[in-house]
Amino acid sequence: MDTERVSKKSQHKEILKRMRLVRKDTVQRVAAEVKAQKKIIAALTGALGAGAKTVPEMAEATGLPPHEVLWWTASLKKYGLVTEAEKRGAYFAYRLA
Repeated sequence: MDTERVSKKSQHKEILKRMRLVRKDTVQRVAAEVKAQKKIIAALTGALGAGAKTVPEMAEATGLPPHEVLWWTASLKKYGLVTEAEKRGAYFAYRLA
């Protein structure tokens, strides 16, 4: 019975090893994407740390294209990290929640 248990454990380890090998590229790609996303979020929240800003102001402060800043700002707003502040001309300003 112990031999059977050891054998199953060895098989399990081998299956996991093969899965890691097969999924290695995907795991690395996803890890790189998550790292890039965290960097963008940090840049945007850092820009808002000095006070409320409009999308064009955040784009200028971070060097990101305005359409990406708008998308990320909408996402941050959806998850409660950013709120709308006053309206400045045609743009809303955003601040940290």
